[in-house]
Amino acid sequence: MDLITALTQRLRARCPRLELREYEPMSRHTSFRIGGPARLMALPRSREEAVRAVQAAMELGIRPFYLGNGSNLLVADRGYEGFILKTGGMDQVREVNRRLRAESGIPLSRLAVAALDRGLAGLEFAHGIPGSLGGAVTMNAGAYGGEMVQVLTAVTFLDGEGHVVTLPVEACRLTYRHSDFTEHPERLILEAEFELRQGDGSESRAKMEELARRRKEKQPLEYPSAGSTFKRPEGYFAAALIEQCGLKGRRVGGAQVSEKHAGFVINRGDATCADVLALVEEIRAAVFRETGVTLELEVRTLGL
Repeated sequence: MDLITALTQRLRARCPRLELREYEPMSRHTSFRIGGPARLMALPRSREEAVRAVQAAMELGIRPFYLGNGSNLLVADRGYEGFILKTGGMDQVREVNRRLRAESGIPLSRLAVAALDRGLAGLEFAHGIPGSLGGAVTMNAGAYGGEMVQVLTAVTFLDGEGHVVTLPVEACRLTYRHSDFTEHPERLILEAEFELRQGDGSESRAKMEELARRRKEKQPLEYPSAGSTFKRPEGYFAAALIEQCGLKGRRVGGAQVSEKHAGFVINRGDATCADVLALVEEIRAAVFRETGVTLELEVRTLGL
């Protein structure tokens, strides 16, 4: 019996209500709409289920891969032979003295609306970011001048030894598209706390609508993608460098450099992981050859 089969049996026995899926197509769980089957996926609906599932995996020496909305992920065409825990069912929010506490699986769009509904301001920038809270904390997601580090106060997570830990945001070392969690993928973010200010509902709603309009105008939201493909190089903008090299619209198979925003590699409808990777390497080579700048992938990969 292999380890994943043993884990499947153990989870069915210990967590009979936990939803498990075997050989689940990852194209259903990523915004790129790309990826082969995952050997085993668990979809907990509560923090307690998630903790039990992770602890069961640890007992067998299996390290789970933690998945939120899959909005910054490219999965191999052959899939992934490991265990994936998807946090989407962990999406509860509560307010304590103007501090918002939310579970890691909640989409940022819903979190921003939850703040708005409570008359709290400060999360407007997050409304259009397509990821979940756990991924946003891990990558210190940001847009239009706002970042998670500006509003976060504490993060609760399951560490690599199966213990639940809460740290103040200062100890989480959030910087540009980086945090302590990017260096410790074995940690599962369970909950985050935000300190927000009392706001004007109409003003916050207007700001969110304006940011949504700007996104729609500038980004290729009509096509599957993983958002910005490359990190911003110091002193430059990746999209400007790519456009400068004449790569806007460049295509490999079903993958294309967006004609609307050169910083996005999009799926024209039938792109494979191999198509995306080939196009990414072509972009990186051309930009380095023409400008001397090395582009670093912002999109995470799995199964490669």
